[in-house]
Amino acid sequence: MTTAPFVVGIDLSATNLQFGVVDGENVIVGRAGAKTEADRGLEHVISNVCRGVEKACEAAGMGQDDIGAIGVAAAGAIDIPRGVVLQAPNLGWHDVPLRDMLAAKLGRPVALDNDVNGAVWGEYHLGAGRGHKDLLGVWVGTGVGGGLVLDGRLHHGRFFTAGEIGHTVMNPTGVPGERTLEDLCSRMAMKRVLGASVTTRQIATAYTNGDPATCDVVNRSAELLGIAIANWVTALSLGAVIIGGGMTEALGEPYLARIRDSFDRDVFPDELRACELVITTLTADAGLLGAALLARLLLPT
Repeated sequence: MTTAPFVVGIDLSATNLQFGVVDGENVIVGRAGAKTEADRGLEHVISNVCRGVEKACEAAGMGQDDIGAIGVAAAGAIDIPRGVVLQAPNLGWHDVPLRDMLAAKLGRPVALDNDVNGAVWGEYHLGAGRGHKDLLGVWVGTGVGGGLVLDGRLHHGRFFTAGEIGHTVMNPTGVPGERTLEDLCSRMAMKRVLGASVTTRQIATAYTNGDPATCDVVNRSAELLGIAIANWVTALSLGAVIIGGGMTEALGEPYLARIRDSFDRDVFPDELRACELVITTLTADAGLLGAALLARLLLPT
């Protein structure tokens, strides 16, 4: 039985909230989930987060007083030192002091980072990234996010927003909303073409069944993702790329193979084709576990 304090990891995406109480062996011992409901305003999301922490603690058979710290992996560009969400387009947030707001509500120290940074950190320690000191993570879901680990550390850069591959401009002559990797490759981009009511599962099923319209949209997404990943690997000479997110997990290995083909055509030099492209192994738990690992850094040593 571990004597290490428990922490809570929170994966805060534009669509869903995932909560987990994590023990000293990085095992999730209590879970909860909820819809983010960002369209109902910031205070409503904060309330959802507080209720989710409470429910996860109840599921673990403990109270919030048993929690040492809380980690949040949130969609958007984060000012790490200030704990501020600078921009989160899919949440509609600008300059939100999320870390301090949650710490005041929950009465515990809070670590805040980007959602894909959290997922990549989780994969680096516990999943598909083990054995690599340098890697890129690309998460395809509501949007397209990215995170970097360089020399065994999360790389934030001078302005703490490194890794935002989704905002790579792929179509410089396009109108707003049709310019960036996120504009063109995310689930929202696919739904814009296939219909607003179509679900991730329906897209995956239609793709597996060879529906021509769906295959055109998904294969175009894979092609552009491969190009963008090739550019980043060429620039940084990385040994591994982990690809995750709900859309990736639903589409699976055929989608990864399309990305791989595109990557191999464009990466330079040819030796960089040895770079591993793999699908997340932690799947939906990657961000939650990564956030928990970040929370653990706040605990007394």
